[in-house]
Amino acid sequence: MPPKDKDMAEEKSSIDKELIRELAKLLDETGLTEIEIERAGLRVRVGRGSTMIQAAAPGAAAPLPTAAPAPIALAPADLAKHPGAVTSPMVGTAYRGAAPGTAPFIDLGSKVVVGETLLIIEAMKTMNQIPAPRSGTVTQILIEDGQPVEFGEPLVIIE
Repeated sequence: MPPKDKDMAEEKSSIDKELIRELAKLLDETGLTEIEIERAGLRVRVGRGSTMIQAAAPGAAAPLPTAAPAPIALAPADLAKHPGAVTSPMVGTAYRGAAPGTAPFIDLGSKVVVGETLLIIEAMKTMNQIPAPRSGTVTQILIEDGQPVEFGEPLVIIE
């Protein structure tokens, strides 16, 4: 094997698969869409919404494609297009109730009117009430209490 091919084979085998699994788990836990880390000259990027994980050593010509570590759910993106979807107006942490241990503002089947508080999103230490943009019945709650959310992410479906 020529020296260059041998170096490339060693580089592929030195990819820390456990690190990639940890990063993929962190994506799921935080709701982020992409994480990139550089450690000891090895750069690893794990992203949701694509089937490629990139890992490159300094001076490497191209990223190394591998299978995605976790299945990617397409349902939330489809739900954002739902006519009754209430999407997040900001990045932050969503809370279903006014304070820990209190009853949530809404539950499945709740009847809401325009302007009624559906949930709260904390952003930069500020609690922002998310009002109902329309009257109707809550048919789906797409977030958990204390879950990080991104701009445009569907939170609730009102029909």
